[in-house]
Amino acid sequence: MDYTNDPYYGTVSSENEGYVIQSRLKKSTNEFYSYVTIYAITQDRQVTLAVYPVTQGTSKVAYIIRCLDAITTAGLRIQALYLDREFYARKVIDFLTTVQIPFIIPVRKHSRAMKQPLNRTRSRFGEYIMRGKPSLRLKIAINVKYANGKRVKHGVKNFEYVVHGISWDPQRIHKTYRSRFAIESSYRMRNLVKPRTSTRNPVIQYLFAIISFLIKNPWIAVLWTRFSPVKQGPGTIEIGTFRFDQFKLFVWEAVRVNLKVVIKIPALRNPV
Repeated sequence: MDYTNDPYYGTVSSENEGYVIQSRLKKSTNEFYSYVTIYAITQDRQVTLAVYPVTQGTSKVAYIIRCLDAITTAGLRIQALYLDREFYARKVIDFLTTVQIPFIIPVRKHSRAMKQPLNRTRSRFGEYIMRGKPSLRLKIAINVKYANGKRVKHGVKNFEYVVHGISWDPQRIHKTYRSRFAIESSYRMRNLVKPRTSTRNPVIQYLFAIISFLIKNPWIAVLWTRFSPVKQGPGTIEIGTFRFDQFKLFVWEAVRVNLKVVIKIPALRNPV
């Protein structure tokens, strides 16, 4: 699960005030249309299951429930739910623990009391008590990486995750969570195809967001059904033979033909 923010530069009106979200400054604005997305990652394949608009006053738990419903509807079983760092919150962790959903969430180290016990030189599991009524006992997986001069860096870096319902070692937890970063390529692709509009209508904005997020899915399906060689061992695709740019042009050509876009206008007279 992840959050995606689309910059908004217009004036907020009564039509869209419930959908324009305030966040940290990005691309010269701190106002955004925000969306929660849920992806399925399996066997090196990433597809978007659902996209939901973020509205003011709606809790993170409410979005998680909607995403869990989408997973159930798709007939999938959760091996581990990878959540963005923004989901590191007491209510989220308490809810997922209560409903027994296995999950991984990166830790947000707010205080010195939390930083000190987590910073060590070996991978391990630890515990942290999140204050509140009642308090929550968190299981923390800590994976230690040594730079060893890679990218001219040295020293030790700790990667900490809150985990539940997962029996993997810290190294595997870190490695599998990093697989979610493959969805970053989906963001770059959706920016290539997202329709641009100046409308304040949040329904149209949401429609365009759905198109841009989901258009990658049929391309992935075509790659695995038409451009995956038959061979022994794990399945692979020849992505270079049918790139996303080509697929995008095919889709646009189909839209142009079906909507009968005018590409010729008869001239009133021939040039002299």
